[in-house]
Amino acid sequence: MAKVTSAGSADSSGRKQFWQPLRHARWQRWLDRRLPAAHSVTLDHRKLFVLPSGAGLGFTLVILLLWLLGTNYENNLVFAFDFLLVGLMVVLPVHTFANLSGMRLQLLEAEPAFAGDYGRAKIALTQTGKRFHERVHLAWPSQEGALVDVTGGRDARDIWIDLPLLRRGRVRAPRILVESRFPLGLFRCWSWVDLDVEFLVYPQPKSAGPLPVGATSGDGEHERVYSSGGDDFVGLKIYQPGDSLRHVAWKQFAGGRDLYSKEYASGSDARLWLDWDLLAGREIETRLSNLCAWVLEAEHAQIPYGLRLPGQTLAPGLGAAHRQQALTLLALFPVQGVSH
Repeated sequence: MAKVTSAGSADSSGRKQFWQPLRHARWQRWLDRRLPAAHSVTLDHRKLFVLPSGAGLGFTLVILLLWLLGTNYENNLVFAFDFLLVGLMVVLPVHTFANLSGMRLQLLEAEPAFAGDYGRAKIALTQTGKRFHERVHLAWPSQEGALVDVTGGRDARDIWIDLPLLRRGRVRAPRILVESRFPLGLFRCWSWVDLDVEFLVYPQPKSAGPLPVGATSGDGEHERVYSSGGDDFVGLKIYQPGDSLRHVAWKQFAGGRDLYSKEYASGSDARLWLDWDLLAGREIETRLSNLCAWVLEAEHAQIPYGLRLPGQTLAPGLGAAHRQQALTLLALFPVQGVSH
């Protein structure tokens, strides 16, 4: 008998897992038709939904019990009080709906963020009619959001709401829940608004050790830093006792000039290059996170830096715009077709 119950439970769970995504997809398609994405949305009767809240259902039960009490005892005072509550329940949905109707939401900006952090979107709430919009709650699904009053007339009320971001790249935010239970909390008026919010998400910074200063060789066209003991010819210097005779410039001495010796050194690029190949052997996302940490460190140390990625090169530079360019390249770096 227990086996039959277990099989039935598993079958029921399987059907639920099958139908739930289908219902969700149909709901999303219906929302996309009724409330299409836009940077600015004005709430009206097509975008708002009203139903009793939990407190409203409890209040309805009280009304029913009072009616039964008045009927049983034939008490006109109880009937009068009951009808008063019924009238209140009739007019409350209209006031709750009107509290959100006519409010305009406009996306102002969506700040870039790092993976594993919160993205912040700035939204302007504007009163388009004469009615105030009080106790309005805005939030992304499963987030705390913000509770505001829009009572400034035509002046917009700007608020910030946060969304956790888990992966790098361009991340499109879900719909925003806009709801209110004003004035008495017995009815809930809400809408799912798509303000077409898109976040640029940088890789999560992960330290890869100190900056690779001088780790890449120069190409002969840019400023180079030399250290003695290499194989690159630097120039001539006056011969000093103890210099190797192999480095003596005999041709110049034979021409009647003073005795000189040749000076050799090793050369490297004086600029800081954050190179993809310096992190060979690591996973792609790990490399991007390491390069991201180097970009932030070089910017903090005010060391001009360049970025080399497969198929992309950012010339050395410094400043907020250069940092933004480097982080954007890392955020949008494609994974397909890249070897480790």
